[in-house]
Amino acid sequence: MQYYWFGDVDEGRCTVAGGDYTALAERLSSIVTSMETFIPLSVEQACECGFAADAPDYYGHLRKLCINIAEEKIADLYGQGDMELLQMVRMLDDMDNVINLLTERATEWYLIKNPGFSRKYKSMNAKKMLSVIKRERSSSLGRLAGEIDRMVSSRTTLMKEISGRADVILPNCSALVGGLVAARLMSRAGGLEQFSRMPGSTIQVLGAENALFTHIRSGSPSPKHGIIFQHRRVHNAPRPVRGKVSRAVAGKLSIAARLDYFRGELMPEFIEKAQKRIDDVGLTE
Repeated sequence: MQYYWFGDVDEGRCTVAGGDYTALAERLSSIVTSMETFIPLSVEQACECGFAADAPDYYGHLRKLCINIAEEKIADLYGQGDMELLQMVRMLDDMDNVINLLTERATEWYLIKNPGFSRKYKSMNAKKMLSVIKRERSSSLGRLAGEIDRMVSSRTTLMKEISGRADVILPNCSALVGGLVAARLMSRAGGLEQFSRMPGSTIQVLGAENALFTHIRSGSPSPKHGIIFQHRRVHNAPRPVRGKVSRAVAGKLSIAARLDYFRGELMPEFIEKAQKRIDDVGLTE
């Protein structure tokens, strides 16, 4: 008995498989055939079985089957939690860019209207500057500053949601470096599966690709860290050992990502040992 996606063939007798393209796709995925005993079937023979009227009709059915399989795989891929988390992180990054750009533009506008304020502006952060600009409630600038401030609040809410979602999807990575940093790393990798396949040396410089390529082209100093610099253990480490700490963090993250992908649950013993190892590296100078 030979099994094909459109039916079964046994000693010249053909039984056409019934059902829609979803059923045919399930049938195809369930067929297990040894290549030593497999007998290829021509399109003409498939038509003789009664599955299709002619070759164009056969290829039309095959095309629809392939489209159905592709749609199901895409739906499965984007139905996974890590894909939604990836989009949330990208939205957060876009919001950061928009907020920074609008805040800078609003500040320049305010300084043109109030030239004497320029000295104070140099010592103020963006949040305080927005609060100053919002005082002009009756002007367009003041109303726009209020909109920017509301966007900042939405950004904060999204950041908290990302951190909470990362605790579920990336429990071990989140326990090591925090939910937001873990989510950013996974987003840059392109998904949890891709992240779990990365060695520590790659994770260490995720987010520092431009500096890495400059190092390769011109021989400039190689980057010691990328996104993981946002983690307190890295950016608070003494400069002489910062590279060692980032390497240790990246190495443990590569293991944590595999645990998150294949097990999907927090491993307290691993986290405790990993944190101790990272702390020990930070104490050596």
